[in-house]
Amino acid sequence: MTESVLVPHLSDAMVRVTEVAAIAAAKLAGKGDEKAADQAAVDAMRTAFNSVNFQGRIVIGEGERDEAPMLYIGEEVGTGNGPAIDIALDPLEGTTLTAKAMANALAVLAIAPRGGLLHAPDTYMDKIAIGPGFPEGIVDLDESPADNIKALAKFLDRPVEAMTACVLDRPRHAEIIESLRSVGARICLISDGDVAGVINTTNSDTGIDLYVGQGGAPEGVLAAAALKCVGGQMQGRLVFRNEDEKNRARRVGVEEFDRKYDLNELASGETVFCATGVTKGGLVDGVVSRPGVTITDTLVMSSADGMVRKITTRHRTA
Repeated sequence: MTESVLVPHLSDAMVRVTEVAAIAAAKLAGKGDEKAADQAAVDAMRTAFNSVNFQGRIVIGEGERDEAPMLYIGEEVGTGNGPAIDIALDPLEGTTLTAKAMANALAVLAIAPRGGLLHAPDTYMDKIAIGPGFPEGIVDLDESPADNIKALAKFLDRPVEAMTACVLDRPRHAEIIESLRSVGARICLISDGDVAGVINTTNSDTGIDLYVGQGGAPEGVLAAAALKCVGGQMQGRLVFRNEDEKNRARRVGVEEFDRKYDLNELASGETVFCATGVTKGGLVDGVVSRPGVTITDTLVMSSADGMVRKITTRHRTA
């Protein structure tokens, strides 16, 4: 069995992993405790991984070994039998969203054959992303947000005023917001969850044409794995605020600090991406608990065949 078959073959198992993590986190939605919700998702995800017949290695995780007791970078999970797989994960993308019972919290992971995902350090990354259907290179991280949104509008034969960019609502993005608004583009500001923000560019129903801004580098790899499945485009450049962050990068093999990564460098292997909703959002519904049953909603993508599926699962409960 080839690698391109092995990874999609694991998709059902990965759905179960994100489902159990989402269910565990959802039990703490609205409780105001970010750490407890995150830990519940971590515990559930790790237990689920260890029932899967694969040799899993965490390359994007909860942090370095001395910072995270479980699902740390470099940790081995799975039964130890089966294919060797690299894993990027965020057991709870949107800890604040969950603690406040706000929309768009997710349990997220991506897998690829060994070496198929960039070992991104826990630093920031400048990102730009669009969905499928555009000529290669139509947007560029080194161009202004205004020029990028105008290029998309020209290709789509739409006025710039009808275009929408998704941006994290952070003070550091003031110049990006000003650039986009200077040409009349609409802006969808999000409080957290830039993985979902990037993936929204792949679905025309969301109305998001462009994602741009600075967010976590690990989340950038997760988002790239999703975009790879549907043929989108993404560029990222690591951002370092101090020497300690550069040392983090060196420890995972990064030496070119100013390098601009394209999508296929962030996620170079065949990928499977899974995201289960913890709270209701634009991508997927959140966990719903009813007497005797818990319902989950999961988005699954595979780059081997370009397949995108929505899976609604009813879990029987005592």
